[in-house]
Amino acid sequence: MQRIKKGDEVVVIAGKDKGRRGTVSHFITKKGKCRAVVEGLNLAKKHTKPNPQANVQGGIVDKEMPIDLSNLMLFNPKTEKGSRVGFRVDEDGKKYRFFRSTGEKV
Repeated sequence: MQRIKKGDEVVVIAGKDKGRRGTVSHFITKKGKCRAVVEGLNLAKKHTKPNPQANVQGGIVDKEMPIDLSNLMLFNPKTEKGSRVGFRVDEDGKKYRFFRSTGEKV
C-alpha cells in the first residue's frame, strides 16, 4: 500500500514550489524510483513545433514535471497542514492509512 495515491491532495515540502498544494494526477516509475505528477505544480517550459496535420499550434507550453515522493506530504484538512501517514489494520483485517498527527483515517 502506498502512502500517497492518485487523487490525494498533497503539500510540497521541498523545492521551488515549497508550501504549495495540489492534487496527484498520476505516477511515473523509472528504474525503481517512483515520482508523482501534481496538477499545477513543478511546471517547466516546453518549446513545441507547429504541426498543422495534428492541429497543434507552435509556441512555448507549460508542462507538469514529476516530483519525488520524498518531497511531498499528504494534506490534512483538519489541521490545514501536511501530515505524515501511517498504516493500521482494522478488526476486519483490512489495512488502512491514517494521519499520524490526529490519528484519523485518510
